[in-house]
Amino acid sequence: MVLGLINANPVIYQKKERHVRIAPCDSDEDIKDPEHPYSLEELKVITEDAIEVDDKHSLVRVTFTPTVEHCSMATVIGLCLRVKLMRSLPSRYKVDIKVAPGTHATEAAVNKQLNDKERVAAALENPNLLDMVDECLAPTYG
Repeated sequence: MVLGLINANPVIYQKKERHVRIAPCDSDEDIKDPEHPYSLEELKVITEDAIEVDDKHSLVRVTFTPTVEHCSMATVIGLCLRVKLMRSLPSRYKVDIKVAPGTHATEAAVNKQLNDKERVAAALENPNLLDMVDECLAPTYG
């Protein structure tokens, strides 16, 4: 996907058996990492415990952990998470995407980008970036 990997040898974890959840954002598809042929779950970038769904207040909070603190793909990963939720959830939900505290060198800047509607909209107007997001969200078979 991307040349010049930042983390050429990421740790791969066993996928966790998923619990049946009554939540508006259930989905069987994994989100692929933009740099590696693994899912964000396999890299422990995202875990079930890092997703909070408050149906009463129509709020979803997702906290993700980049594989390295200087990950250049953190914004793309967050954008993938946001787009996945935007496509999966009813429009009444507010989505809050954040980098786990202390896990990225530019945490505040990444969080600001990911939760600014205008920046997200502008990013999704970029055809190359949208192609990368769509590739990460494409279902895998096999």
